[in-house]
Order: sequence, then structure tokens, then C-alpha cells
Amino acid sequence: MADPIPNRESPFWPRAVFFDLDGTLVDSVPDIHEALNETLASYGEPPFTLEDVTRMVGRGVPVLIERAYAALAKDIDPATRDKVVARFLSIYGPRAARLSTLNAGASDIVRRLSEAGIKLGCVTNKPEAETREILAHFGLEDLMDVVVAGDAGPEKKPAPGLLLLAAERAGLDPGDVLFVGDSENDVAAARAAGMPVLALRGGYTALSPEDLGADAVVDRLDAIEPHFAALGPAAG
Repeated sequence: MADPIPNRESPFWPRAVFFDLDGTLVDSVPDIHEALNETLASYGEPPFTLEDVTRMVGRGVPVLIERAYAALAKDIDPATRDKVVARFLSIYGPRAARLSTLNAGASDIVRRLSEAGIKLGCVTNKPEAETREILAHFGLEDLMDVVVAGDAGPEKKPAPGLLLLAAERAGLDPGDVLFVGDSENDVAAARAAGMPVLALRGGYTALSPEDLGADAVVDRLDAIEPHFAALGPAAG
């Protein structure tokens, strides 16, 4: 069993842990896959496999649509892309959590950190409405102190803006926060924001976890606590 997590009032680090959503807290590709294929079918396009769609996820819905059309060897102008995005969201939104599942250890770690008084956040490129629907479906929304989604205003990950906004809303310096993600976008965003970052193995990326450049790699979300001492300011 992991050592007890320090109380928020103690000098220990981190004061907050922020999580990515897709591929980190939740395996959401099954729902994205079905919604994307239904969207494409409405435009007369063929379907993709689950593996195909997994490689397309990670930069928000507009990029998902762009990647899908690129894989079909078809150009798509911005106006048409936006129409397809709207169509996708109308299909995906009502069923965003029907096939999705929590990743191993997600519920346990979120509840343990919350009970210990460490602030929690979800920072994702997914739109806020769908993000909150998924978090609520799995009983995690009320445990999050901060939810910053891809439509919050700043540029999406791998840019640091969403993470910096989340830290600001939590009333913390970026260095007080540990970010946990699963892809190169997550690691790049955390690095640019000045946050230590852990990578979860088995996420939505073509790179090996060890090649993502994170401070450490974990096999399960409930295995992050042993890394706290090594990543905190005292360790630096």
C-alpha cells in the first residue's frame, strides 16, 4: 500500500494533481469511434476501425475530423470541417459515456487524493459539456476542484494554456501541480507550463511511454503516489 498522502496544509508536494481525460482517466475511444463512424456515414464515407480512431484522438474534435478526412485522402476546408464537427458533437454528446470505461485505478486515486485534501483537476482538449458528462457518469465530477476543457479559450494541448488556466483557477503556481497524462501532447503541455508530469502506459499515442519524455511512467493511475517525493521541489 502506498504511503499516506500529505494533507494540503502540510509542506509536502504536490498541492494539486491534474489529470488528462481521454486515455488517462477514461478509455473513451469506443464511444468516439462509434460517433465518428456514424458521422462519416451521414456524409457517405466509409468507417474506420477502433485502432484507426485511437491514433486520431488527442488534439480535440476539429483535429479528429481533419485526421479522419486525411486518412480518407480527402481535403476538407475549414467551413466544411466545422459543419462535420458540429454533426459529430450532436451524435457524440448524448452518448459520450455509453461504451467508455474508467482506466485501472482511476476511481481509487481520485477519491484517495480528494480525501487527503489535495486539489484535483481535469484538463482536456475535449469540449466541456462532454467532459462533464463523462466525469459525472463515473462519479468523478463532484471530486474535481477544476475542470478546464478544450473550449475554455486558450490553445489546446500541446500548448500550455489550458494547464496554466487550471492552475490559476486552483489558486496555485504551476510548480505546485503534478500533471498526469498519456500522450506526447500531455507531456509537451506540462513541460511548457512548468509542471512535473507522469505518463500512463497504454494511452492514445503511437510512441512508447518511455519515449514521451515524462518524468516517470506508471502502469496504473493508483501507482502515482510513490513518485510524489521524487518529483517535488525538495527533490530538485
